[in-house]
Amino acid sequence: MPRVALTGWGVISPWADGVEGLTEAVFAGRSAIRALSERSDTGWPDRTAAWIDHFLPRAHFSPAQLATLDRTSQFAVVAGRDALQMAALPEDIDLTRCGVHVGTGMGSAGTAQEGFLRFYGPPPGRLKPLTVPTGMHNAAAAHIALDTGFMGANLTYCCACASAAVAIGEAMRRIRYGEADVMLCGGAEALLYPSVVHAWDALRTLADKDAAAPERSCKPFDARRSGLVLGEGACFFVLEDWEHAEARGAEILAELVGFATGSDSEHLTRPSVAGQARAMRAALQDAHLKPEQVGYINAHGTATHANDGAEAAAIRDVFGDHAPRLPVSSTKAVHGHLMGAAAAIELLIAIQALRRQEVPPTAHLQVVDAECALDHVIGAARPTPGLQVAMSNSFAFGGTTGVLIARRAP
Repeated sequence: MPRVALTGWGVISPWADGVEGLTEAVFAGRSAIRALSERSDTGWPDRTAAWIDHFLPRAHFSPAQLATLDRTSQFAVVAGRDALQMAALPEDIDLTRCGVHVGTGMGSAGTAQEGFLRFYGPPPGRLKPLTVPTGMHNAAAAHIALDTGFMGANLTYCCACASAAVAIGEAMRRIRYGEADVMLCGGAEALLYPSVVHAWDALRTLADKDAAAPERSCKPFDARRSGLVLGEGACFFVLEDWEHAEARGAEILAELVGFATGSDSEHLTRPSVAGQARAMRAALQDAHLKPEQVGYINAHGTATHANDGAEAAAIRDVFGDHAPRLPVSSTKAVHGHLMGAAAAIELLIAIQALRRQEVPPTAHLQVVDAECALDHVIGAARPTPGLQVAMSNSFAFGGTTGVLIARRAP
């Protein structure tokens, strides 16, 4: 099958300055998480989140465009533009051979909340005429296609935390199968609205606010962990057929070599060691790699008691004797859990580890839980000369698994 090259990326994250700002913060272990009480608006639970306050919609869109653009779609379009600008595709490219794949967990949550507030009052009001097209889950993908003119497959994947992993993996497959030359793919999420955060709080999965240091509230794999912290943002990649990229002289940032998805089929919210292990093995098989060839794992690492222990057990099961020598970190400790966009941002970080030849730390990890025993990267980024292959894990509510594997570009 054709090889798949990654030639562009763009990101909207809690840190300004795009990919560079995200990368420097993550590898330094600098947290973007803050207490929700710091926000100027009201109605929030006493929790923490990683939100974006540097993004200015009017700098990117006209008032007419903003009338149909939920915050999720805004993030997606701008991150997609940045990825395409970096990839510098030729002007005469065949747009019918270019497609869009987007992952999102809750779609246009802001539009949904606004609609509820208008409908239920007080006083009960009339909804905006464009509420449906603005709020549909595939709105972000539709707006990207309108913005780019891409006429290939335009698909949205909605499978909770694995959404972006599946969107990217299926885009890779579309290129492998000869159905596209270029795919713009990734994930976007903007769910930081009081109604949504209270819903997550009711599920009892959100981390307790660290009273001494709210920015340290998310503690993946730590015995003191108490839950996840929500975040928002978007990350998109330009994937190309390798020969197509080489022929036009594109800079190849990395090669995507493996992908697998499946279903735990055990429980709606409880993770499965067996299901996660199946996905990692299948991704290795897809990449034609042996376990010992993987040099770094960016773990799903949500900082919930159920996930972290299950994922650590699955990694030990798959990697066996290699596991004690395999660096693992969860960067959700500093950027929070971006749900439908999480897998995309974490793949970007894994690829940056390949390019920088160092792996980022799991910030705030001090007391490793005995059930989470692995080669955790603690305290600071770890130099890893010779690093060639990285894996990124995503495991979702509903049981969907998504594992991506990238190789360092020559």
